[in-house]
Amino acid sequence: MRVEIWSDIACPWCYIGKARFEKGLADFAHRDGVEVVHRSFELDPNRAKGDTGPVLEMLARKYGRTLDEARAMEAHVASNAHAEGLDYRTEGRDHGNTFDIHRLLHLAKDRGLQNELLDLAYRANFAEERSVFAPETLVTLGVEAGLDETEVRAVLADDSAYAEAVRADEREAAELGANGVPFFVLDRRYGISGGQPAEVFTQALEQAWQGRALQPVGSGAEVCGPDGSCEVPGA
Repeated sequence: MRVEIWSDIACPWCYIGKARFEKGLADFAHRDGVEVVHRSFELDPNRAKGDTGPVLEMLARKYGRTLDEARAMEAHVASNAHAEGLDYRTEGRDHGNTFDIHRLLHLAKDRGLQNELLDLAYRANFAEERSVFAPETLVTLGVEAGLDETEVRAVLADDSAYAEAVRADEREAAELGANGVPFFVLDRRYGISGGQPAEVFTQALEQAWQGRALQPVGSGAEVCGPDGSCEVPGA
């Protein structure tokens, strides 16, 4: 069975949702028979390359909140991350265009290292003081994941490298009706929207494996939308 996951490095619920999915997969009896493929979805595709800024200021501007209210929003997300055993910094992170990261993730997919690079990029963005929007950081992350440095630098230097692969993923997301991430698709028959609890993923995997008629699952879980906004219930 194949599970495809559309996500963006800039999406905190994708970071949390990946951890929840992996917990749900760990409890699935046939987990060794599941292939997981990560696909590209840019939350802010029109943002200029190199245009970065503090996350807190972005949240305050986008939602019309004060900086203190933006901090409270981030604290809510952090509490969800911590509940999954994930580190999460609420201050000092930046936000920017993620196209280059997605292109590198496609290179990593070709080299069998996609999950390794994705985990490193999430951790750098949400838990460490490393900007994933800086080219040298991306080179370092690629090498840490096991990629060849020369190959990583060549991809980053050529804006066309893997560009069509990223765009193809995004077109597929639109065709499948994904209007936010994370978005999970099981065997192209079952769509799950948002960072659902681990047990929801386990149940969905069991149903898909058994070939039952399935209904989409998507209500009540947090997502990040195509305008770059991320839902923060109760904030």
